[in-house]
Amino acid sequence: MSQFRIGLGYDIHRFAEGRKLILGGVEIPHDKGLDGHSDADCLTHALADAVLGALGLPDIGHFFPNTDPRCEGMDSQDILRKAVEEAHSRGFRVGNCDIALIAEEPKIAPHLDAMKRALAASMQIETTEVGLKATTNEKIGDLGRSMGIAAHAVVMLEKA
Repeated sequence: MSQFRIGLGYDIHRFAEGRKLILGGVEIPHDKGLDGHSDADCLTHALADAVLGALGLPDIGHFFPNTDPRCEGMDSQDILRKAVEEAHSRGFRVGNCDIALIAEEPKIAPHLDAMKRALAASMQIETTEVGLKATTNEKIGDLGRSMGIAAHAVVMLEKA
């Protein structure tokens, strides 16, 4: 078995009225949140899927189906912690991760450090092992028209 495993994750959620906006485990002030069964934190979902993918496991929908009432409103940091537990149970730890968040609104830069701290804590790693950046979609497509937010994540697992 390889000393290292790499996983890729992607998630997207559309905006919805009357919901809190949670990204990377941090509540971001905004007039809309993201639509979803859990807290709809697409950044954390992409990262959890990257961890599970590196292990060759199914995505978060397998472990936390949107048909399960127990998952309604769930904190996505719990989803990420479960993915990391799966890695630990197989003899791996998160080495580092890199995440790109795509959002026209709201401004994400003021929240990046808090998000890195929350994600690092959930993965039991240092904040220096979390790469996180935000970009826009240059007003192209549905993301560019501020219809939602998407995230891409890559993670490297290493033998513990």
